[in-house]
Amino acid sequence: MTNASGGAAAPQSSFWKSGHWPTLLAAFLYFDLAFMVWVILGPLAPAISEDLGLTPAQKGLMVAVPTLAGALLRITNGILVDDIGPKRAGAISQIVVIGGLFYAWFNGVHSFEGVLGLGVVLGFAGASFAIALPLAGRWYPPEHQGKAMGLAGMGNSGTVLAALLAPALAKAFGWNAVLGLACIPLAIVFVIYMIIAKDAPYVATPKTASRYFAPLKSADAWWLMAFYAVTFGGFVGLAASLPIYFTDQFHLTPVMAGYCTAGCVFAGSLVRPLGGALADRVGGIKVLMMVFVVAAIALAGVPQAAGLTAALGLFVIAMLALGIGNGSVFQLVPQRFSAEIGVMTGLVGMAGGIGGFYLASSLGFAKQWTGSFAPGFYIFAGLALIALAALMFVKGQWRRTWAAAEGVRI
Repeated sequence: MTNASGGAAAPQSSFWKSGHWPTLLAAFLYFDLAFMVWVILGPLAPAISEDLGLTPAQKGLMVAVPTLAGALLRITNGILVDDIGPKRAGAISQIVVIGGLFYAWFNGVHSFEGVLGLGVVLGFAGASFAIALPLAGRWYPPEHQGKAMGLAGMGNSGTVLAALLAPALAKAFGWNAVLGLACIPLAIVFVIYMIIAKDAPYVATPKTASRYFAPLKSADAWWLMAFYAVTFGGFVGLAASLPIYFTDQFHLTPVMAGYCTAGCVFAGSLVRPLGGALADRVGGIKVLMMVFVVAAIALAGVPQAAGLTAALGLFVIAMLALGIGNGSVFQLVPQRFSAEIGVMTGLVGMAGGIGGFYLASSLGFAKQWTGSFAPGFYIFAGLALIALAALMFVKGQWRRTWAAAEGVRI
């Protein structure tokens, strides 16, 4: 048996014996710290907006730009993964992020335009998704893809670190100092990554630019991208926006808003490996159907919440569902596109980032135009129901064709 990208693996071997755990650890650490700084403008948003006098729409754009930049850069990283290997691609991305944060700290950020520029640089951190998952996933056979991708993808727990630490550090030292302090753990992880990460024996065949995007000729690629735009888009959009929501809606301090956000984000991060493992066991389609229903109900219920406790409960439920959905989508991707896992990881990740950009920015615009966040939540809940209908439409064809050919459960 070969792994999803052609590397050797023992038939039906145990998970821990079938791959390379140091690389899996390196992928997780890289992904974790990258996600921490990717969303760091969210927890810092109350302090930044107070300093710069930002409107609700500007606050929404401020936290959404890193998400959009990360989405677009994931395509580039997906290509780099196949051209120069995931380890070197990850090293380049980490250097760019560390250098950008150090420059912003050293020179200061003094305008809305400057914050947006920093957001673009932080997009390189968000694009780590297209590197970390292939770095780890290429070591594992199809029967363990869901677990491997889920464990590496659990690095989105870095958003918890940002929500917990950034507001308190900003209160103690100022929000600009947080940008410099973030460089310290990033540099440590970079050294660890360079020492223990190792590219899988599989070497991608060089492709022309047109061949990189060949998967887009398949409707399956677009469906998978759409589903991830809802699951991951909902997760990262909420992770970036909740500090603003809690401070504006319930008048919490930035530190308390960070704690509330951390609790919600931790729930979604913790269950991502569960989503992959559950999809391995019962099929990604079944899991995703439940995910879309639960997420839609929870998000639509947020505007009706009577107080902070009720809103927190609904956000946790939504994040749990979306986190499981993230793992489930990436159980499906390598089953259908095993030969193009690098570029498909980038394309699907890009779609997820675009979904996050939409949610984060729409909540800001909804607040400015209507005085309420409710329209943003209602529309995204509707998108989850549309995704459910689309999944029910394609599931029969998927099970009859590519799933049957691969002999895997979806």
